[in-house]
Amino acid sequence: MKNGFIIIATNCCFFFNAFGQNTTTFKSSDSAIELAFDRAKTMALSYKGDSNDPVGPWYEAALPSRSAFCMRDVSHQSIGAEILGLNKENKNMLSLFAQNISENKDWCSYWEINKYEKPAPEDYRNDKEFWYNLNSNFDVMYACWRLYLWTGDETYIKNPEFENFFEKSATNYIERWMLETDSLLTRPEFVNSPVPFNAKDDFHKCRGLASYSEGIPGLKMGVDLVAAIYRGLKTYSSILKQKGDFQKAEFFEKKAAKYQHQIEQIWWDNTTSTYNVIYTSDGKFSKDGGELFLLWFDALTDATRTKKTIEHIISQKTNVESLSYLPFLLYKYGYGDKGYEYISHLTDPTTKRREYPEVSYGVIEGIVHGYMGIEPDATTKTITTLYRGKNDTTSELDNLPVLNTVLFIKQENKKTTLHNKGNSPIKWQVVFSGNYDTIFINNKKITANHKKDDNGISYTFVDVPVNSGQKINASL
Repeated sequence: MKNGFIIIATNCCFFFNAFGQNTTTFKSSDSAIELAFDRAKTMALSYKGDSNDPVGPWYEAALPSRSAFCMRDVSHQSIGAEILGLNKENKNMLSLFAQNISENKDWCSYWEINKYEKPAPEDYRNDKEFWYNLNSNFDVMYACWRLYLWTGDETYIKNPEFENFFEKSATNYIERWMLETDSLLTRPEFVNSPVPFNAKDDFHKCRGLASYSEGIPGLKMGVDLVAAIYRGLKTYSSILKQKGDFQKAEFFEKKAAKYQHQIEQIWWDNTTSTYNVIYTSDGKFSKDGGELFLLWFDALTDATRTKKTIEHIISQKTNVESLSYLPFLLYKYGYGDKGYEYISHLTDPTTKRREYPEVSYGVIEGIVHGYMGIEPDATTKTITTLYRGKNDTTSELDNLPVLNTVLFIKQENKKTTLHNKGNSPIKWQVVFSGNYDTIFINNKKITANHKKDDNGISYTFVDVPVNSGQKINASL
C-alpha cells in the first residue's frame, strides 16, 4: 500500500533476502520503536519493483508516480534497502548509474531512470538538455563504498563499470564542470549549457545545478556540493587503498582535504556560528537549507561547529526528504533522543508526505544503523555493536544480512548476544557505553579496551572472533 502504513506480523512476512530467509525482523520491549520499524518495513517493501520489468530489479526512489529511481534517493536509501534484503536491486540500480556516465553528457549519468530502463522524461530530453544535480556522482560513489563496507561485496569497488565511474567522476567530471577548489566561487552560474541557451527551460538552466538545493535564483555554488566532492574524493582514496594503489590514494586524499579546508575557511560564518549554504552570482552567501549534507558526507572535523550545525538543523522546519536523513545522523552524532523523536514523527500516520520512499528507508537505517548501533566494516570483516536504546529496554534483530553472513543480535544496556547464522566468520567488536575494566564473553572475564568519541564520551570494548554458527554472549 502506498498511501498509508500497514502492519504485518513478522511471521506472516513473505519477502525474502538473498539467503532465502525472511527479511530482517526487529522486536523490542519498547513497543513504539517496534511499531515504527514494522510500519517503515511494510512501506519500504511496498516500493519494491517487479524484477521482470525491463530495467531489472529495482525499487522506487523518486516520486512514486514516476515508477523510477534517482541518483540522490538511491544513494540515501541503499543501506535501508540492503537491510531489507534488496541487494539485487541496489546493485542493479547503481550499476545502471555507473554504466550511463558519458562524455556526451559532460560525464554526467542519468539523474533518474524509470522501470522501462529509460531516462525518466520528467528529467531528460536528450544528452544536451536534462536536469542534473552535480552532487550526484559523488553521492553514488559514497553509496557504493558504504555498501561495500556493509556487505563485503567487492563488486562495488572492483567491477570495471564502477571503476570507470569513480575515475571519471574524480577527474574528468570535476574538470569539465569547473569544480576545482580555486574555481568554486568564480565559475560561471551556468556551465556546459546548451546553445542556444534558454533561461526559462529547466533542462537548460538546471543542467548541472551546483547544489541539491533547487529553485534558488543565481545559485553559483552550494556548500553541500563542496562537501560531496570532498567525500567523493575521500571515498575514491579509500577504494584505491583497498586495491593497493597507495600513491594514487594519497594524491586524492590530499586533494579531498583542500575541499574540507575550504568549508571551514570560507563557508563558516563566525557572526551566526553557522555555515553559509549558498553562494550566488551577485557574490553573496546565504543560508537556505543543505546543512545536513555536511553531516551526511561527514565533512566536518570541528566538534564544536558540528554541534552548532546539528542544533541549528533541528531548530528549523524542513521537508520530509530532509527529515528522513536525520534518524541515522542524529544517532551517529550522539543525539539519540532527537533521533528517536524523528523516527516516531516520520512513521506517524498523521505526518504529511510520509509515503515518500526516502522516509521509510531512512527510518530502517535509523533503527538498525543508529538505534541498534550496527556498524559493519568489510575492510577488517568486523561488526561493531553499540546499543543506543533506553536503559530499561531490550531489542533484537534477526535475519540481518551483513558481511556475507546473517546475524541475530539481541541487545540491552549491559548485555549483547550475537549469533552468526550464516556461513562466513566475522570479528565482533562489542561496545558498551561507559568505562569498565572487563567484559564477560560467555561468562569468561576479558580485559577490556577503551576509546572516546568526538564528544568525549567513554566506551568499553573487546574484539571477539565469531565463527559460522557460533553464538556468543557479552556482558558487563
